[in-house]
Amino acid sequence: MSTSFFCCPVCGEPLAGENTLACRNHHTFDKSKYGYVNLLLSNQSSKKRHGDDKVMVQSRSAFLEKGYYAPIRQAVLDALIQCAATGMRVLDAGCGECWYTSYFAQELAAFSPNLAGVDISKDALRHGAKRGGAELAVASTARLPVASDSCDAVLNIFSPPEIGEFRRVLCPGGTLIRVLPMAQHLWALKSALYDKPYLNPMPETSLPGFDLLTQMDLRYSIQLDANIDVWNLFTMTPYFYKTGRSDQAKLQNLTHLTETIEVSIFSYRKI
Repeated sequence: MSTSFFCCPVCGEPLAGENTLACRNHHTFDKSKYGYVNLLLSNQSSKKRHGDDKVMVQSRSAFLEKGYYAPIRQAVLDALIQCAATGMRVLDAGCGECWYTSYFAQELAAFSPNLAGVDISKDALRHGAKRGGAELAVASTARLPVASDSCDAVLNIFSPPEIGEFRRVLCPGGTLIRVLPMAQHLWALKSALYDKPYLNPMPETSLPGFDLLTQMDLRYSIQLDANIDVWNLFTMTPYFYKTGRSDQAKLQNLTHLTETIEVSIFSYRKI
């Protein structure tokens, strides 16, 4: 019986198994036909819609597959390599479609890493499971089904931060890698949509319980030369559900967009 990366969301005991994961207290969780396991308890979220829906997932998958964010993915990999060790345990918290996660599994194969990803969206994990390379679970990052002090690295890429949980699951001296949008990230898209676009707020770089090791600022331009790419970029972001129909209509005939990608990759060490 194989041991899971995850622990029981009910009692916290380790999980093990193949098609069904179980703990010693006989709590069981069946893997879906797609390959992930649902460890989100019904009382952990009151929302009817959990995470990104099919529209956002399909749009993001199509957009990412064209390589527009490849420099970001490579920068995160470079940061991971700095802390790489044989058998390292890496958790992608908010893994989405696993476009990042599966790539890291492939590129870090020489280290025989143990990778896992969690996301609250079942639609995202259905895509992610097809990519392979990581054990996947539906779960909230606010309550990770992962043992304390068990991860060598945690990834937080464009997903809501749960700093206390990240610190709990990281080993002493473990690494937290975050990717955050900076002021002008997706400025062209917002300028096309809104009469008064706004700059992204600058993130707080100091985190309780962590030392900041490095900050890599990444800024480059991408050229979108098809309306489908412009629309996918829009619908993969939260702007899609926060924008009225009249503003959405501004993108329907937009076939060219020179967009600014501006992010920072932060590496922290758990104190």
